[in-house]
Amino acid sequence: MHQFLSNLAMGFDTLRQHKLRTFLTILGVVVGTSTVIVISAFVSGINVQVTKEIEQWGTNSIYIYKFDPGFNFNPTREERMRKPMSKEDAVAIRDSCPSVKEVSLFISPIDFTDQNGRLARRIPIRYKDIEMNNSTLQGTWPAYERMGVANIGEGRFFTEEENNRSANVCVIGMDVAETLFPTTNAMEKEVLIDNYPFRVIGVLAKRDNFLAGEDDANNENKSVYVPYETIHKMFPHLKDHFIMCMAYNGKIEPAVDEISAVLRRRRGVPFNAQNNFGISTADNILDQFSKITGGVFLIMIAISSVGLLIGGIGVMNIMLVSVTERTKEIGIRKAIGARQRDIIQQFLIEAITLTGIGGLLGIFIGWLLSLGVAMILPSYVPPTAPVVGLVVSIATGLIFGLWPAVKASKLDPIDALRYE
Repeated sequence: MHQFLSNLAMGFDTLRQHKLRTFLTILGVVVGTSTVIVISAFVSGINVQVTKEIEQWGTNSIYIYKFDPGFNFNPTREERMRKPMSKEDAVAIRDSCPSVKEVSLFISPIDFTDQNGRLARRIPIRYKDIEMNNSTLQGTWPAYERMGVANIGEGRFFTEEENNRSANVCVIGMDVAETLFPTTNAMEKEVLIDNYPFRVIGVLAKRDNFLAGEDDANNENKSVYVPYETIHKMFPHLKDHFIMCMAYNGKIEPAVDEISAVLRRRRGVPFNAQNNFGISTADNILDQFSKITGGVFLIMIAISSVGLLIGGIGVMNIMLVSVTERTKEIGIRKAIGARQRDIIQQFLIEAITLTGIGGLLGIFIGWLLSLGVAMILPSYVPPTAPVVGLVVSIATGLIFGLWPAVKASKLDPIDALRYE
């Protein structure tokens, strides 16, 4: 232990004597380590935020569409050409799946194709002389509110009776309420949706929307919910449905199996063929997102490793110069009994001290940068990130300092003493 502490003190003394050289040597390690910290904070922050947002939609929720719901950015032509989900599919799931507690059907005229094949505009909502053109109109069943994901901030959701008689009532998101009613309460006011009069009976509570952009159809704060039968009456040609189910606690897997069996039978899927529809759960969507962020993380780590490689090469070069400068010192130590492993240990500790300081400095800088990132994007430094950063920086010193240390240990003491 005494020898280790002596070598450590010698390493610090060498670094103090060559401050500029030390700084330039560890610069690559600082950059590499701080990059690792920032990337870890960025990826971890996004994962935490996405997990929180998806859990807002219920851990027992099941999402059904003609192709896989979730982060399916590029569905195939076969998926796009599939027969859409129907109201009858939702009814069959509700009536035939004992593990399913609630079923809600969704249909929306956003960016729909009309009877003439033309892409229609978004449906505007107006109150007096204020109009909002980027809200999301959706028709759904009253069961959606019972799933616990539509959090009512004020008022109520529509009832089965209102749905059955196609009542012109609506529940609006917080952004819609703030836009249309900036100075007054929205409750019981009459708004025009595509020039049809609707009575506001509820306002949704404000919801964090990290995944949904300002104009995204999934932005709950911009949503306008009306009874399914009402929107079906307004746009009878709409066929593309989305189905959301809620399983009983602990029954998510049986519920998925039951839903799959019902839909395969209804859609005529042969027993040896793949589903021609998509079913996803919160866990499935989180897995999809983790694969995306994991790939980004690996790419960024590969980029940051360039900094560590440059830093490692710098350490190796400096250590080789140090071996040359201290050749006579090495000869003296070997002449008075120092063994090869003592010399190796001395130079390895010096290299590890060098990169360790760079690692600590990189962790500190990375933490400061993460605080800056947190002002714009979700950022969370996991407890393991600083540990990994320090271990990687120390390992860099160990790997790149090994050759100079071994070279120093193999010097002939007589030749070393004669070196000028």
